[in-house]
Amino acid sequence: MSTLSIAKSRNPKSAAPKKGSVQSSATARRKVTSAAAAAKMPLKADEPKVERVTKQERLLTLLSQPEGASIEEMMQATDWQQHSVRGFLAGTVKKKLGFSLTSVKPNDGVRRYRIETRRAR
Repeated sequence: MSTLSIAKSRNPKSAAPKKGSVQSSATARRKVTSAAAAAKMPLKADEPKVERVTKQERLLTLLSQPEGASIEEMMQATDWQQHSVRGFLAGTVKKKLGFSLTSVKPNDGVRRYRIETRRAR
């Protein structure tokens, strides 16, 4: 084999395109932007703005009630597990937000948590 034929075989431009190359996949994934497709999508300006109630807001509302809330009530309001609710109480309510969190365990045996004052937004 001559040195000329070896140099030609290593030339990347002369090599056949690889399977799944950029050119073949780019044409297959082209988005269709027709007038009919644009008409099907609703405009965002027409939609009314709905205030989203976060899970944090739900829990703070429950905790600010005079009777407070139990762990079970908070779990149902947020679909969180018990350890997540306890972590929220310790990390977010006490440390980050700085609320005074109190807990009371009346004779029925269910511990109830509440916050003394809630900041106005």
